[in-house]
Amino acid sequence: MGVAIGVLGPVQAWDGTGARLALKGPRHRAVLARLVVARRRVVPVNRLVEDLWTEPPPDAVGALRTFVAALRRALEPERAPRERPRLLVTEGPGYALRAGSDAVDAWCFERDVEAAAGLPPARAADRLQQALGRWRGPAYADFADEPWARTERGRLSELRLHAVEAGAEARLALGLAAQTVPVLDAHVADHPWREHAWGLLALALYRCGRQGDALAVLRRARALLAEHLGVDPGPGLRRLEHDILDQSPHLGQGPAAGGTADRVWAGASAAYDRAVASGARVRLESTVGLLRGLAVTGGPGLLAAREHRVAAALAAEELGDPELAARVIGAYDVPAIWTRVDDPAQAARIVAAAGRTLAALPPEGHDAARARLLATIALESRGTPAGPGTDPPSHGRRAALGAERLARALDDPALLAFALNGLFMQSFHRTGLAPDRDAIGAELVALAARHGLVTYEVLGHLIRCQARSALGDFPAADGHAQSADALAERNELPLVTVFTRWYRVLRRAATGAGTLEGTAAAYRRAARDLDGAGMPGLEHGLLPLALLSLRVSRGLPAPTDVEDVAWGPYAPWARPLVLLARGDGPGRARTALRALPDPPGDLLTEAMWCLAVRAAVDTEDRPTLLRARAALTPATGELAGAGSGLLTLGPVDVWLDVIATALGSAGGDRR
Repeated sequence: MGVAIGVLGPVQAWDGTGARLALKGPRHRAVLARLVVARRRVVPVNRLVEDLWTEPPPDAVGALRTFVAALRRALEPERAPRERPRLLVTEGPGYALRAGSDAVDAWCFERDVEAAAGLPPARAADRLQQALGRWRGPAYADFADEPWARTERGRLSELRLHAVEAGAEARLALGLAAQTVPVLDAHVADHPWREHAWGLLALALYRCGRQGDALAVLRRARALLAEHLGVDPGPGLRRLEHDILDQSPHLGQGPAAGGTADRVWAGASAAYDRAVASGARVRLESTVGLLRGLAVTGGPGLLAAREHRVAAALAAEELGDPELAARVIGAYDVPAIWTRVDDPAQAARIVAAAGRTLAALPPEGHDAARARLLATIALESRGTPAGPGTDPPSHGRRAALGAERLARALDDPALLAFALNGLFMQSFHRTGLAPDRDAIGAELVALAARHGLVTYEVLGHLIRCQARSALGDFPAADGHAQSADALAERNELPLVTVFTRWYRVLRRAATGAGTLEGTAAAYRRAARDLDGAGMPGLEHGLLPLALLSLRVSRGLPAPTDVEDVAWGPYAPWARPLVLLARGDGPGRARTALRALPDPPGDLLTEAMWCLAVRAAVDTEDRPTLLRARAALTPATGELAGAGSGLLTLGPVDVWLDVIATALGSAGGDRR
């Protein structure tokens, strides 16, 4: 039925597009929550009345029936007046919720945790992360004091704690001790009576080469248990303390052999601190090298890398040495695939610093430094508006072309890969350039494979996956997605799967391989990968846009309940359709269309124009149709939006035919 119900946090429900359903008052939500607790079993009317009211009013049964009727209208809005409900049903003496196994977040959470128990560590860690990502707050948060919810809240909360600890065990088995420490540190701070968690934290610290900290953690656990519970640690913690004191070999061997690598890292970094003087210029260049590695870890690492990168660039400028500044600014050659910057203010500061450094370099020589600065400007200037023509080229595109020219002349593979990434980011000055991007991706794959540039090889495959999707060549796109996944798994590049999972939902949407509800649910699952991925430029508004595109591509209107929908940067293109769906009349939608700017030059340009076309047809807005026709015509033969690797609105040719019909052009004239 496409309805999703959430109880892992405030009780809410969403329709097949991800729009939140209006469940009215707290007792309406209480009825829904009480039926979720019953897990598809019938709850008698008299029991529901007792649970809803401490002192039931005289017409409590009538009020309950009113709540149920309102819930049915919200959960099944398309049900005919006399059609039997299929979700919230009347059965025997009461009511039952016949939701599917994927419809309730708590049920999905339990299934994920159970499934993870039988998986190898890497897959178990992913499955448990997916499970924990379903939580939006305490279970049944708005009914914490209700007796009927207490047992279920406690059971789910305990299962959540188990999932956190099982996820930590899986990461330790993969050798990811350093990443596990902060998670467990926060966990024991919130739940200090869980001995198993204390043991995991101590083990993680030991495998990071922090034996003293590991023993201190165990001492802290002993003191807390003795002071507040009057008990000594169990045999597991006592044995672990003994093994750490003895530096028992089994603590750093077996599946969690990453402990040795962590100790090497700790030793090398300590030696660097001792050997390299504080304030030495070489520290700035070394810092950028660390930030490059940090960025590909995703999540907090990526966010921290971007922030410290700006600080490093400005610090290098302050030293008054343009050659050092050029090396520091240009060394951050982290491959980028998404065409909207995550932090426009940070990007603008980097572009400005690179521009100042270019101007300060001596006029002769330094071609490699110039190429890196130009490539940096090209990457950080992405997403400028796309016009119907190509002249004059934008500042960012001029920088990309200059970087490419210098890199080819220098015959430097790594520099050329960086420049090609900038050229890719500046290949959106008009629509219809998927073949050009495919060629860039092909060169990147070949170049990177020859010279061992793994991250750029992955980038090339992702670019080709996007480009082949835009051209409707899904077998080729599948191959590139698989190649990217294989490289990511071998080289610990977690962000790659975010894009390949979204691609597979796009493929499903484009080929009609599933129902609207099933594909919408798949998009919602893919969107969970974005939580904490450190890519706000990708995350903000993407899920609502994907669900809207899915509806529009199938001829359905936008959802009407959009009060809580965060459209992000896509709001101007969604707003006219939302106004029409809410029945506000064509006037307001037409006004919104007339104020619509050209979309940014990025992977979703064609998609934004198609949304504008849909609203312009419904409002008979000829100027917008003419603008859209001029912009979309170069993309003839492509799938609108599919070049993003994330979503599509179908063939551009179909939209051009829609425009031609709306403009009254006989025979589909597209002039």
